[in-house]
Amino acid sequence: MANFTTHIAYGTVQSGVLATLTLAADVVAPENLVTVTLAGVLGSILPDIDLKDSRPAKILWSGLGIFGSFVILFAFAAKYSVVELMMVWLGSLVAIRYGVYWLFHRFSVHRGIWHSLLAGAFMSALAACGLYYVLGRHEGVAWLGAGFLFLGYLQHLVLDEIYSVDVMNHRLKQSFGTAVKLFDRRYPAASVAMLAATVAAIAVTPSTQTFVEGVTQRSLWVELNQRLLPRDKWFGLIPAPYLARLHAEKDGAGITTGSLPDAPAGAAASSDQNAATDTSAAVRERK
Repeated sequence: MANFTTHIAYGTVQSGVLATLTLAADVVAPENLVTVTLAGVLGSILPDIDLKDSRPAKILWSGLGIFGSFVILFAFAAKYSVVELMMVWLGSLVAIRYGVYWLFHRFSVHRGIWHSLLAGAFMSALAACGLYYVLGRHEGVAWLGAGFLFLGYLQHLVLDEIYSVDVMNHRLKQSFGTAVKLFDRRYPAASVAMLAATVAAIAVTPSTQTFVEGVTQRSLWVELNQRLLPRDKWFGLIPAPYLARLHAEKDGAGITTGSLPDAPAGAAASSDQNAATDTSAAVRERK
């Protein structure tokens, strides 16, 4: 399996590329872009949440404890005094970091149900709910973050599968086939429970209408295509004549997809003359 550093590195690169495309397409505001990018990086390490007593798992659970404790703090901010809020924050931090951590590993195994596409769908649905209901993000932003997280999750599974192939010795490691799976056949009860949790999470997620309409707009992909390469110079300094010719050919095409090209001037004049002749003949026949 790939190590923690590798997953973080690849997850950051993938999320950065997706964030660049999203920014170029002007899909979300910059402040929301940071949020969905972090969701993608988080997704790239989440499948190892069941790796007990390892440094990456402890770091991950510490992060989850901090995030969860602040969510709880914000929920009770207007209800309790300062001292009470401090106690709530500290208590929830300890409860998540050590209590939930112990309970979670009591009923989970590494490379089990959490190393599956079903778990990725569940965590993505949770991300959409968290961004929408807890952080107050727009429903389109919530689903964009969920998409980033799922792609990061999927990348983690694929990397672990790739690292289970020993290229030098031309053999498959014992872990081959355990990373990318739809669900865990070894533990059917856990798979059924995860399926039920996923269905329940999806049932309360925000509407996907805004997200689907946004990513299926033809104008979005046209703009991305136009901005994919510079028009004439790299970074405004290095000339690239072939790019200028490429854009000139696109701009001079004169035909838009889904419409008919204009008829030549001569053809139009000839058509008008024929129409006038046919009209005159019709008038004479009536007389």
